[in-house]
Amino acid sequence: MGAPITVGVDGFAESPPAAHWAAREALLRDLRLRLIHAWNPPAHPAPVLPHEDDQCYWSQRLLTDLVGELRDTHPGLQVSAELVPRETVPALLDAARDAEMLVLGSRGRDTPGGFLLGSTGRRILAHGVHPVIVVHADDKPLTADVAVGVSLRQPNEEALRFAFDAAARRGGVLRAVHAGTNGPGDEATAADEAEPGAEGALDAALRPWRERYPGVPVAEAFTAERPALGVVHTAPGSGLLVLGRDETEPDPVPHLGSVIHAAVHHAPCPVAVVPRG
Repeated sequence: MGAPITVGVDGFAESPPAAHWAAREALLRDLRLRLIHAWNPPAHPAPVLPHEDDQCYWSQRLLTDLVGELRDTHPGLQVSAELVPRETVPALLDAARDAEMLVLGSRGRDTPGGFLLGSTGRRILAHGVHPVIVVHADDKPLTADVAVGVSLRQPNEEALRFAFDAAARRGGVLRAVHAGTNGPGDEATAADEAEPGAEGALDAALRPWRERYPGVPVAEAFTAERPALGVVHTAPGSGLLVLGRDETEPDPVPHLGSVIHAAVHHAPCPVAVVPRG
C-alpha cells in the first residue's frame, strides 16, 4: 500500500463531505486515509480546566467521531487520525509532502458572503507539491467522467497523467477541454482564441496518454470562451475537474490564476489542482 490520501479536517461543516470523498478515493486506489487536524496551542499554559473545556479534548473528539463515521460508512477503509499542534498551513503542507494527494473542504456555493475558499486553502493550492483536491460542501452526486483543462502551448503532463488515471479507475470518459488561447492566463478576446491547428495540437498532447490508457474513452472539447469560463462551462456532468498549476512564486498573497480561481468557486464538482513537475 502506497502513500496515504490526506484530508485536512477542522470543525466546520465542509470537513465531512471532503473526508467521505477522500475515503471513496482511498478505496478506489487501495490506499490508506489519514485525517489531519492542526490547531495552534496557546502561547502560555492555560489554567487547569475540566477536559470538556480543553481545546485539545474537543479537537481529538472531532477526529474520533469522524473516524468512526468513516469506518461505518466505508467498510474496509484503513483510516487514521492525527492531531498536530502547529499552524494550519505549514502542518498541512508538510503532511501533503508524504501523501498521494491532499483533500480540502470548501464552503457550499449557496453560503452567503465571502469566498468559498479561504486564505488557508489558497496558500495550500498555490504551494502544494502533490495534487490538492477541493471538495465543495454542496458538490453534486459523483459521476465516473473526468474533465481536464489542457493548455496547448505547454501541456501539464502531470495533470494529464492524473486525469487519465482517475478516469481509468472510475471507468468513465475523459473530457479534454481546450478553452481560449494557448497562453496561460491570456485574456485575449474570443476572436483571437480559436487559432488554426488547435485540434491537431490537442490530439498530439493527448496521444501518449491515450496509448498508455487505451481503455479510457476520450472526448475532445473546444470553446472560444476565455479559459476561466470555458473550462468551468464544460465541467458539468463530470465527477472531477483536473487542472494543472505552474510553479508559484513565494508570496504572502498567492496567485492561483484565473482558471483555477474560477474552477474552485464555480465548478459543480470536486477540483484537482496538479502542480507541474
